[in-house]
Amino acid sequence: MTVPERENDVLYELKVEVEIELTETVASRPEEEMALPISDWLFDPTDAEREEIGERGLLAAVEVLEDSPPPGPSAEA
Repeated sequence: MTVPERENDVLYELKVEVEIELTETVASRPEEEMALPISDWLFDPTDAEREEIGERGLLAAVEVLEDSPPPGPSAEA
């Protein structure tokens, strides 16, 4: 990852935050939680899976925005 430019600071910070959240979600090991009796669950493993899917989608969206040209007047106009 390169050092962000001024206009990409917000996207860079968002990407870092999402990556941290995704790492924590994956580290929670929902598949291991499912092996326990429901009464022993600390969280619903299905919720963790949904959260991971959402975070991966958000991360992909941030990466698309990072790669797209900044908004504003087109060079062709």
